Amino acid sequence: MADSTESSIIIEADPGAVIDVIADLEAYPEWAGEMKATEILAEDGDGWPDRVRITLDAGVIKDTYTLDYDWDIAEDGTGSVSWTLVEASVLKAMDGTYTLNAIDEGTRVDYELMVDLKIPVLGMLKRKAEKVIIETALKELKKRVESL
Repeated sequence: MADSTESSIIIEADPGAVIDVIADLEAYPEWAGEMKATEILAEDGDGWPDRVRITLDAGVIKDTYTLDYDWDIAEDGTGSVSWTLVEASVLKAMDGTYTLNAIDEGTRVDYELMVDLKIPVLGMLKRKAEKVIIETALKELKKRVESL
């Protein structure tokens, strides 16, 4: 992913528990503060969400957008899930990937994200916004998984 931002976190749970929370997109508004609504538009034969509409209210950025998901998950929950933007009002791009790896402490989650807006924004400010989005998402994911 060109010009993306990356970060990682260790979650004290097995990868299967982590991917279960990631895949439960309809529950995101319960624990992911900036996501106000999610709607599964399509699922593949395995029950993984393929297309999802999300309503976001992140202060200055408010948008309803649609993402296509690609799930490459092994039986034990390791692997990756990626998404790409299909349509939005404010966003021009939102491409990301969670990669889950089993480690002794539980699961290492690597998160890579690239966001672009239809309005011009300095690259430095865009990277800072991506960093805040990633750090918040990883902390909220860790809290959600470890509380279940």
